[in-house]
Amino acid sequence: MARKKRSFRYIGLIYVLPWILGLLIFQLYPFIASFYYSLTDYNMVNAPKFIGLDNYKRIFMNDPGFTQALKVTSIYVVLAVPVKLAFALFVAVVLSAKLRAINLFRTIYYLPSILGGSVAISVLWRFLFMKEGVVNSLLANVGIPSIDWLGNPDIALYTLGLLSVWQFGSSMVLFLAGIQQIPSDLYEAGSIDGASKTRMFFKITVPLLTPIVLFNLVMQMVNAFQEFTGAFVITNGGPMKSTYLYALKLYEEAFTFFKMGYASALSWVLFAIIMVVTGIIFKTSNRWVYYEDGGKTK
Repeated sequence: MARKKRSFRYIGLIYVLPWILGLLIFQLYPFIASFYYSLTDYNMVNAPKFIGLDNYKRIFMNDPGFTQALKVTSIYVVLAVPVKLAFALFVAVVLSAKLRAINLFRTIYYLPSILGGSVAISVLWRFLFMKEGVVNSLLANVGIPSIDWLGNPDIALYTLGLLSVWQFGSSMVLFLAGIQQIPSDLYEAGSIDGASKTRMFFKITVPLLTPIVLFNLVMQMVNAFQEFTGAFVITNGGPMKSTYLYALKLYEEAFTFFKMGYASALSWVLFAIIMVVTGIIFKTSNRWVYYEDGGKTK
């Protein structure tokens, strides 16, 4: 019996071995190596030269590009994430209705998330919103003059934000699962008390979904801070650096200017920023997230 248990244990280790190797080689090693390179002057050709904290000093004291990238990325996160979550919640509420072929609609609405922010979708987005694109053609049919969606520095970042909002499927699925777990007797009690559907949404649905809102908020915030493909393919940071996202700045330093040490330092600064923002969200969550057990099991 003991031999059989050991045999199962070895078989289990063999099954998880690819995952362990992947974790060590593709995640843990790059994580540690990037911190070492952030303390060096490294151009991917010559051997890294240790320079201490010089890269970090340059980031905070002598790099206007860092300030611009951080400013643009912060605006992008603040704008795109709440709109995306609100839209995902709205669609989830609609799709929670008991309608015929509702599963087909759920699949259709999830498709944008499968396509994601790929290069092909980014190219499609550029053609849709270019000055002679499909969107302006549709607006012209109703008498609205052409809008320079990608060439106007005042609105280019909002156009990129729409691409993020369009990928609402993963958040929507989680909201939908949460809505289906809400006991129906709560709505029945509200209906008996004469509460409108709008009131029941804000007094029953939203409070019970706040744990899922918290999860979606953190995940989407992390993704938004790392957004790259749209800014790189559609606008390349322009016009006038209005869409110069942090990940684009990091990419330029690493693969355009071959300053891998400096790019590594930028990545660690971004990591620290995300950790701080995530910590603030969790610290304030006990004020607006509802837990049935009062959050004692957190």
